[in-house]
Amino acid sequence: MIIYNVTVKIESEVAKEWLQWMKNEHIPEVIHTGLFTHARILKLIGHDDEQGIAYAIQYHCRDMASLEKYQAEFAKELQSKHTERYKDKYVAFRTIMQELWTREGDSNNC
Repeated sequence: MIIYNVTVKIESEVAKEWLQWMKNEHIPEVIHTGLFTHARILKLIGHDDEQGIAYAIQYHCRDMASLEKYQAEFAKELQSKHTERYKDKYVAFRTIMQELWTREGDSNNC
């Protein structure tokens, strides 16, 4: 499993609207490419939210070939929509991770 992680720090004034747009428009468009199995949004905690709220969006795909196809065929257009809509209101960086091991635990321990 490959995880394409996009970490975004969005200005507090637009964060609520951005989050709704991500859930209702942007992420569904990314998933609609057929190259990712699912996505999740995580909020980073323990950061100073005064200069913006930080989120990690994780897109899961089966293999590097799927991610490479996404990057070659879809990423530029989808990222430009985000940039046009939220220009100068966010910073972002992307990382690629490979899942090596998962253990399901008892949810009562958290």
